[in-house]
Amino acid sequence: MASRRTEKPLPACYAMVHRGLEEIAADEIEQDLGGEVKKSGRGIVAFRVPELDRRLLRLRTVEDVFLLAWGSDELPYTSDALERIEQWTRKVPWPELLRWHHAIRAKPSGKPTYWLVTQMTGEHGYRRVDARKALARGLAGVFPASWRMAEENAAVEVWLTIHGKQAVCGLRLSDRTMRHRRYKQEHLPPSLRPSVAAAMVRLAGTGPGMVVLDSMLGAGTILAEQAELAQQRGLTDLHLWGGDRERAAVQAAAVNLRRFRPEILARWDSRQLPLPGSCVDRVVCNPPYGRQLSPDEDLAELYSAAVREWNRVLKPAGRAVLLVGDPQPLLEAIRPVGWSAQRQFRLRMLGLPAFLSVWRKRDG
Repeated sequence: MASRRTEKPLPACYAMVHRGLEEIAADEIEQDLGGEVKKSGRGIVAFRVPELDRRLLRLRTVEDVFLLAWGSDELPYTSDALERIEQWTRKVPWPELLRWHHAIRAKPSGKPTYWLVTQMTGEHGYRRVDARKALARGLAGVFPASWRMAEENAAVEVWLTIHGKQAVCGLRLSDRTMRHRRYKQEHLPPSLRPSVAAAMVRLAGTGPGMVVLDSMLGAGTILAEQAELAQQRGLTDLHLWGGDRERAAVQAAAVNLRRFRPEILARWDSRQLPLPGSCVDRVVCNPPYGRQLSPDEDLAELYSAAVREWNRVLKPAGRAVLLVGDPQPLLEAIRPVGWSAQRQFRLRMLGLPAFLSVWRKRDG
């Protein structure tokens, strides 16, 4: 454990989150870490936790997690912002933040390395490279001369992220494995982001002995995230069922799900599942978007047939968590089966709008 008693308040943290999933990430931080969310929005969740330790690195609905150096909602759009970036960065107690960074994420062997990352969106009166130079000026003297800059696998990364007038700066605690899971050896285009799949399975709300079905499983990311969450919660009797009509998808999922051992991993058509009625507690699925279908396939017909099958195999009061591109064909497919809407989220996936929704089947 990296936590320790100190008279000083613990540094605040923030997480980078897929846009639209801030609420779900905040819920994970509060429930799993006992954290207090201070602010969220535009893909960032700022929070404090009672202890700073490696549990931060086990968050699954976020892309990256950081120790907060400074943040602002009033960064000018003009070049005056550069002076503020430099000043705010210079005032940060970097030695203290670095001690916490090293306690949570052990320093690698060899010569110490660091790197500066600057991200910027929106129209500004300065360039991203100018913001990076201002950040570097504010960090003057923080890193000893013996440390070298290394773009790849640096021991310490300082990030500055600017969205319009919002800016946040911090020390990155996570590495690439937080957003690119170790289990995911095989990929299929367009592959579902693990953090989005993790958000979906949290929304599913699984419990002991439940059967979870992904009938269009692609590379198996949803079932893998469900298995990981079940392990964290000690659910040893959760049943994972999955399948896909594409042979390549089933083969990729078999590799990615190898250590999770799903009970069913089959090649099938989701519109005609070889399963008995009322046998599944949760359906968690990312059906194909329109651009993923062949020219002779109709998205509305696919969704309509799939929803009828999901309704057939779902137990009464069962839940479905679905991620689609265009919500209208899905809403039209659900209307005849009478599911009730529980929660809805608007996202952007691969630069395009997406619709994440939670549904409940009738009790009987």
